[in-house]
Amino acid sequence: MGKQPGSKNASRHGHQYNFSPTLELETAAQGRGFQQVAGVDEAGRGPLAGPVMVAAVILGKDWNAEHSLNDSKKLSSTKREQLFDVICSEALAFKIVSISAEEIDRLNILQATLHGMLRCLTEIEPAPDYVLVDGNRFPQTTIRGEAVVKGDARSKSIAAASILAKVTRDRVMVENAKRYPEWGFESHKGYPTKQHRAAIEKYGLSPLHRRSFRLKSLSKLDRSSTAQLNLL
Repeated sequence: MGKQPGSKNASRHGHQYNFSPTLELETAAQGRGFQQVAGVDEAGRGPLAGPVMVAAVILGKDWNAEHSLNDSKKLSSTKREQLFDVICSEALAFKIVSISAEEIDRLNILQATLHGMLRCLTEIEPAPDYVLVDGNRFPQTTIRGEAVVKGDARSKSIAAASILAKVTRDRVMVENAKRYPEWGFESHKGYPTKQHRAAIEKYGLSPLHRRSFRLKSLSKLDRSSTAQLNLL
């Protein structure tokens, strides 16, 4: 079983991390005898619409450490796209899983994300024997590993996973914008921006919206509808 989140990775007294990803955690695991170390991260927990995307990446022993991997949120969209191609072509293995809005509504966002992580770890080949998961929750798996707070800023494997998840999700939302142009998904990607909130007030909910999320500030939404949004 994976280790529970350790205090060594938690912020203390409001301290803000300013890490640059390295292979230190991967090297430490390999020094303990593990061979295939995977990084896992997600994109899309906060949006009101669209899937949550989860990715797992095994960089492998031949990975070029000079590649400028970082937390996807700290990279420009152009740089993310470039690194997406590099990771897909040069990493030993990767897996990307999409969890739909319907699954999120059924499971709740936390459980849906953990389910996506488990699917990634089950389906990626070769199978990892150690896992570094971004955040403070570890999926229910027999694979050894650890949850790493701010992991996408500390581990290059997790950073790589964050890039794959973010780029894939952005592409999905841009494509969905063609099907549902009223909501402007190509610009806000489903996040609760002012533009998105206004579109919901005007047009209601699209098939992509998460029915279990609620925006209390949207007074014009139909209060009797079970489709009312709940922003967690």
